[in-house]
Amino acid sequence: MKPTTKLFLLILIVHLSAFAKAQQDTLVNSSMLVKSDTLMAATTLVEKDTVKKPFKKFKADGVAAVVGEFVILDSDIIKMREDIKAQGMDTGEITDCQIVGRLMENKLYAHHAELDTLISITQSRVEDITQQQLDRMVAQVGDIDKVVAFYRKDSEKELRDELNAINRESQLSSMMQEKIVKDVEVTPEEVRQFFDKIPEDELPMFGDEVEISQLVIKPKVPKEEEQKVIDQLNQMRDDIVNNGASFATKAVLYSQDATSTRGGQMTISRKDPLDKDFKQVAFSLQEGEVSKPFKSEFGYHIVQLDKIKGQKLDIRHIIIIPKYTIETEEIAKNTIDTLRTNILNGKYTFDEVARKYSDEKETREDGGQLINPKTGDTRFELTDIDPTIYEQVNNLDEGEISLVLADQTRTGQKFFKIITVNKKHPEHLANYSQDYTKIKQLALREKQIKEVEKWQKKNILDTYVKVSEDYQDCKFTGNWLKTKS
Repeated sequence: MKPTTKLFLLILIVHLSAFAKAQQDTLVNSSMLVKSDTLMAATTLVEKDTVKKPFKKFKADGVAAVVGEFVILDSDIIKMREDIKAQGMDTGEITDCQIVGRLMENKLYAHHAELDTLISITQSRVEDITQQQLDRMVAQVGDIDKVVAFYRKDSEKELRDELNAINRESQLSSMMQEKIVKDVEVTPEEVRQFFDKIPEDELPMFGDEVEISQLVIKPKVPKEEEQKVIDQLNQMRDDIVNNGASFATKAVLYSQDATSTRGGQMTISRKDPLDKDFKQVAFSLQEGEVSKPFKSEFGYHIVQLDKIKGQKLDIRHIIIIPKYTIETEEIAKNTIDTLRTNILNGKYTFDEVARKYSDEKETREDGGQLINPKTGDTRFELTDIDPTIYEQVNNLDEGEISLVLADQTRTGQKFFKIITVNKKHPEHLANYSQDYTKIKQLALREKQIKEVEKWQKKNILDTYVKVSEDYQDCKFTGNWLKTKS
């Protein structure tokens, strides 16, 4: 690989999320993911029953390759090419050999993840990912039937089954990649050596960046509304414990999260990134026991422990989220308006007000300072900022404060915020001292790539691989044909 090409690849990769997070929201190697405008346009065609269809229905007309127990069909190659097109990328210079090579890499990761006793993905987790994807698709077009029709499936179940299969393999693949690189680190000296070896005319250009802080005020939920939810959950618990009512049925009818569609069922471990109070209650239960109502950061719950499986639990849960009122929403709006005015008048600094009044506990102690989850530092490229606030932030000068903005939590709870720009960093060539965090990421990613290449080289040889005659002449980057080196 030429230095320029390799450096470009590294720069591209560093702007992606970590392996697993990138996979959570993206369907890899399938035609099951399309851009919003594509899906909207295509479902309109389906509605009007026009003769032009967005995708052809492909026939699995042959096996391109086999990796372990995973089979790559000729139709998978066509699907991946369509997927690339759907992302708005040019496929003109991408060969079928390259696609087959990429598919085999993913299958290799997934195959060894299946064999690894330390890697597992629960069916409930897979179904959660599928549900989130379907929710987004339905939000785009307004109806699950339109989504099913667009993907040429006979039923919602058929669509779910295919998405589940894709997502399970995708998660296994990404988890294996995470494991391969999790212990890879770079020293400051390695970072310096990496930077020094980049030719001056190939130094990367970093785009406009900002450092921002925000102050959040949430409408308060009245105590009487919280008590109504607690009473409702107590009634459900009593009906389940004393009258033999079905927990699963009540979850389907009343629970306010994605697990309601499967009766609140979840499989959890202590390592899962769940609310600590939720985990504490779940792991304190005996099999068959139903908890009393308790509060998490998301709402009020009751949990039933179905079965203990070693270090994991099969549980069901119901969550109900207390509602704020029009009055408390208005109070929150007036509060943040007043705080903004006090900052503008110089009575308090933004930092002082955020530390004292912000309802966002993650940022409150730092005066509202936001941390970029991709890089771990305080800088955000403008293109990485939420589109809903991009214009507001882009038009602010250093020290300026935005108008009051309305937003909502993952559970749909409304809140208000104001934003200030602490510092702006114009587009510039990479500078070792100024951009150390980014350069460290590039150096780390290069080292991770080498570790993955080493892992692939060994495990391709140790894995059953069969490539069809149609691809025997391909110049793969990996030794998939197992030729002598």
